[in-house]
Amino acid sequence: MAWLKKTLLRFSIKDLLLIAAMAALGLAVKAVITPLIHIASAPLFIPGGALAGGLYMMWLVMAAGLTGKRGSATLAGLVQAIIVILTGIGGSHGLFSLVSYTLPGIAVDLWLLISRHRICCLPCSFVSCILANLFGAASVNFVFFRLPAAPLLLSLFAAAFSGGVGGVLTWRLILALRKYDIVAK
Repeated sequence: MAWLKKTLLRFSIKDLLLIAAMAALGLAVKAVITPLIHIASAPLFIPGGALAGGLYMMWLVMAAGLTGKRGSATLAGLVQAIIVILTGIGGSHGLFSLVSYTLPGIAVDLWLLISRHRICCLPCSFVSCILANLFGAASVNFVFFRLPAAPLLLSLFAAAFSGGVGGVLTWRLILALRKYDIVAK
């Protein structure tokens, strides 16, 4: 538990509040968007989360962009997982929610570490959100859906497209928030 304390001490109270708010926004958006997306995704035999995911994975990327600190996306995903497990909202998969909600955040943080970016430009926001949604869609597919090859590829393509849209929206929001000194520069 000492590693957890050491990790959390890297974040200010403002950072932790922003991370918690982004985690909550992600779950709230998911609850509204996913049922609407199922109307379009069901006839294509792809999970609605793959198609809608970019609009709620973007909040993990927002957490990283707002704080400018490594580990923010993972922490936001972990907070989401804990909320989902405790409340059952947002499509709980039991304890697997720890993986399916945290893995996208880990993917974002690893990408940012490797690329040496901090959601500082459109390309890193774009790629971060694509990776988050791809890892989320793939992890749920491999455990629960086990789609055949063609629907799986369609699902992953939809996840990448949706993630790209989410990445662009994230970058535009960060640019707007910079005017109010909310975003780490």
